Amino acid sequence: MTPDLSIVVPVFNEASGLPFFHQRLSACARAVADARGMRIEIVYVDDGSRDDTAAIASELPALGLDVQVVALSRNFGKESALLAGLDHARGDALLFMDGDGQHPPEMIETFVSLWKDEGFDVPYAIKADRSDEPMPRRMFVRVFYRLLNFGASSRIPEDAADFRLLSPRATAALRRLPERNRFFKGLSSWIGFRQKAVPYRPAAREHGSSSWSFLRLLGLSMEALTSFSPAPLRLAGLVGALLAGAAFLYGSWIVVERLLWGIPLPGYPSVVVGLMVIGGVQLLVIGIMGEYIARILSEIKARPVYFVADHAVRHAEPAGERPAAVDLPKVLP
Repeated sequence: MTPDLSIVVPVFNEASGLPFFHQRLSACARAVADARGMRIEIVYVDDGSRDDTAAIASELPALGLDVQVVALSRNFGKESALLAGLDHARGDALLFMDGDGQHPPEMIETFVSLWKDEGFDVPYAIKADRSDEPMPRRMFVRVFYRLLNFGASSRIPEDAADFRLLSPRATAALRRLPERNRFFKGLSSWIGFRQKAVPYRPAAREHGSSSWSFLRLLGLSMEALTSFSPAPLRLAGLVGALLAGAAFLYGSWIVVERLLWGIPLPGYPSVVVGLMVIGGVQLLVIGIMGEYIARILSEIKARPVYFVADHAVRHAEPAGERPAAVDLPKVLP
């Protein structure tokens, strides 16, 4: 039978904490399923982990819920893992969350209540504050969202997380989007419908460390900007227009100085500085255009976004056969 809700969890190098996370997630999801008479499945997508995440995920018990495990052939990135979960999920509605424990499974009930009881199509989690983060990171995030929403037709909420639920019609709309270079938070906001932010505070990681370095975040930000927003091109055009205007005014002033006061024309230094500024801006604009052309090339080549190495489904045990105590799988050496 088709599940009413699929919980999609992309994982990468989470072997040490995955068994405990699965137990917590299963308990919260099963409580929602029993209270509302829903059928819920969990879909783990292993994004080419270098540890034993895929092996451990394949042995996780189906604690009253169906469990799918989709192992990708290599690390394709989180956006590709989210797409793999979207493609393999069997549920009418979807809920996306991270597998590192920072997205609290207890919020599943809140999301389902907003969907079922209040009619919201996309309830999503948003960070209550970033006071615990370094100032440079907070400034980077603020500038990123300002650029992302500059001239955008649909605004992407600042500090929104991938942790969100999509109703059946929102899920159907997301599945109709054909692009390959995807920015999930942007796409799920762009489809519209009734959306609602739910403030939350990310929990501290209990196991392992985050794989999101500053360079990876910078790369993801650039990919998001070029895949979802024309802001870099518009800003490049604006900078070019400002430089052209400044050059025209400066040239006019030089002519006035020469004709009225006989001041000789500026020499070598001003010419070199002008050439360096204009050349630097030209290279910057060419680089930005190159990023967009690279995205176009990727779309034209139409390569698969991911490949699946293994796929397994564990069906839920009948209520009378559930074990009283859950034996968590051991972490492989």
